[in-house]
Amino acid sequence: MNEFLDWLSQPWPWYIAGPMIGLTVPILLIIGNRSFGISSSLRHICAVCVPSKIPFFQYNWKEEAWNLMFVAGVFLGGVIAALFLSNPESIVIAESTQRDLKALGLTNFNNLLPAEIFSWDNVFTLKGLFFFVIGGFMVGFGTRYAGGCTSGHAIMGISNLQWPSVVATMFFMIGGLVMTHLFLPFVMSFIGF
Repeated sequence: MNEFLDWLSQPWPWYIAGPMIGLTVPILLIIGNRSFGISSSLRHICAVCVPSKIPFFQYNWKEEAWNLMFVAGVFLGGVIAALFLSNPESIVIAESTQRDLKALGLTNFNNLLPAEIFSWDNVFTLKGLFFFVIGGFMVGFGTRYAGGCTSGHAIMGISNLQWPSVVATMFFMIGGLVMTHLFLPFVMSFIGF
């Protein structure tokens, strides 16, 4: 059993993880004519929890209950992985990336998220305002404006040969590169790194 858990806690090679993610799309389409995407689940949660007359939430959300179960499974899988399958070793990051991050003031590479930014101590600070509030708003607004998130467009939309998903994914990548190389150094210096 320990050998299985050790194997399970290691990063899986692309030739196993990639087909597993890729096969999710046709399985959902073939079995239930469903589309994969995470961001739409927020609308379903709001439709369940917000008893109002807002037209955007006036639909039969029960037909999309499978999506809520899928998101609950993703959350539960993350909890199980974090509690029982986490790898105690530091995340392997290329030396060039470590140099770039150190130049920005980030030195803790033990977690997936930099502790200098993503910690409870920063929630009510200028860092928290930029990264949690403004960043969260931009992600939420962008997801809604683009008609879906990166997983929905890149995995589901492109596999269905939808031109808007190809365009959205290209701009997600361009936006990430522009943010990383042009705006992030400015933001980091502005908030005190």
